[in-house]
Amino acid sequence: MILALIGPGDIELHYQKLLGIPKEKFNSELEKIAQSLVNSKVELECLPDRGISFQLAKLYKQKGGGKVIATIPKSDRTFGIKHLEPYINEKLNNKPIFDETIDSGDWFKHDMTKGLFGHAILCLGLSKGTDLERNGAEYLYKLISGNKKGVEVGAKFIHPEIKAGKNFTIFIYSPFLKNKRLGPEDEFYSKHYGVNVIYIRNSKQLERELIKFQK
Repeated sequence: MILALIGPGDIELHYQKLLGIPKEKFNSELEKIAQSLVNSKVELECLPDRGISFQLAKLYKQKGGGKVIATIPKSDRTFGIKHLEPYINEKLNNKPIFDETIDSGDWFKHDMTKGLFGHAILCLGLSKGTDLERNGAEYLYKLISGNKKGVEVGAKFIHPEIKAGKNFTIFIYSPFLKNKRLGPEDEFYSKHYGVNVIYIRNSKQLERELIKFQK
């Protein structure tokens, strides 16, 4: 199983300033989440950029985790990917953090498809960029599931590496949300599109849910 990671890029701004989580407590929580991901034997997908997703992927590797896939908009000609290079090239014990890379197209396509490169998504907080990735994945899932009249498009036509299929699920890590859950409109449309939303209270529940998902 591949789990797509999405979450805020500015850790201090989001988790310390907005949510008021002390840095030490936040780091401890991230360590626990990483260990749960290792224990559940999932593989990870993330964008190699600053923020919680990269930090979690790095911790996962440090704890002996398996494959980590980087989705990179290598074909972009508008914004480029130079700012990603330090993260793409970062190593642990002289070994790359990322085991393989996927060209997700340009940034516009990347933001819409990023969450679909996993069989499920782990959402680690809400921000403008995170919401774009989550909503893009949900809306495209609606299309590839045949839930929009007059539109017939397969996932592989959008991108050959898309993994999202039946039982597509978004795990929401509630301690990293201000109000602990999505808004009612978000929940309504997720259900309408056939996307499962599961709220996660702590790292132990996350581990249980991920193991259950893979059965």
